[in-house]
Amino acid sequence: MEIRNLATANIEAIWAINEQGLPGTGRVSEQEVSDLLQFSSLSVGMFDGNELLGFVICLPPGTRYGSLNYQWFNDHYNAFVYVDRIAVSTLQRNQGVGTKLYETVVAYSKEKNIPIAAEVNLNPPNPGSIRFHERFNFEQVGVLHHNEKSVTMLMRK
Repeated sequence: MEIRNLATANIEAIWAINEQGLPGTGRVSEQEVSDLLQFSSLSVGMFDGNELLGFVICLPPGTRYGSLNYQWFNDHYNAFVYVDRIAVSTLQRNQGVGTKLYETVVAYSKEKNIPIAAEVNLNPPNPGSIRFHERFNFEQVGVLHHNEKSVTMLMRK
């Protein structure tokens, strides 16, 4: 297994894995996945040969991405790498794939000397993701309520 940069050839696999992670990952179309890859400052996947096992897509501040959660970080911070989504294939969960992907994000954050921004659903609840982010020393910096959803806003310095 190896971590490699994501490419447009991976869009269908990214979308399929993202769908497996609903509602925690948030629904996107294949076109939106393509847009996210174009906006991203870091987008990598864990591969076994040509098979995508999981991925993480991160954005810098100031892109045209329309997410309310992303905009909240833009309104409150000048510098960060925003984890828009991380997802692991259902067949590969609890095997360290997500941890390895986040370790890549942490290394990127340290190299660029910028904090990591992320959010996790409070409603509907996502306790597994909360525990995962706590292991990586994220701290709550806010709560955002919109529509029928609430999220906790997290930062890792």
